[in-house]
This record gives sequence, structure tokens and C-alpha cells, in this order.
Amino acid sequence: MPALTIKNIPDDVYTALKQTAETHRRSINSEVIFCLESALMPKKRLTPSEQLARVESLRSTIEPNVITTDEISNAIDDGRP
Repeated sequence: MPALTIKNIPDDVYTALKQTAETHRRSINSEVIFCLESALMPKKRLTPSEQLARVESLRSTIEPNVITTDEISNAIDDGRP
């Protein structure tokens, strides 16, 4: 696998990269690779029908939570003196 050396990184860029790597629990090297892949590798675009199928699939896994108008009124009234 090829190696890459980057020189003259501005201090603020390096600091931001280091903080982001820590946030994502990655090494700085892994964070750089992730950033490069995100910026340079084409993302697969879903067609509208693929997006709809995905939404319907996700929706079917969600249990409906029905809230009555009385519950809404009570919640509103609870916050008032």
C-alpha cells in the first residue's frame, strides 16, 4: 500500500484533525484516510425508488406511538401555572 508524507500542515488544520481523530477514536493517520476517502471517493447515489424502498423498510421497523389530543392538552397545561 502506498505511503504519503504531508509537509507544512498549518497548525490550526493539524489541531482540528487531531481533535476530530480523538472524537472519532481514530489515529490521526486513520482520520486523514477517512477525510480523503470522504472527499475523493464517489458516493453511491440512490434512485428515488431505492430511497423510497429504504424509507418504507425503516418505517416498517418503527412502532407507532399514538398520542391523543387529551395527552397533548395535558402536556401543554402541565407547563402553565
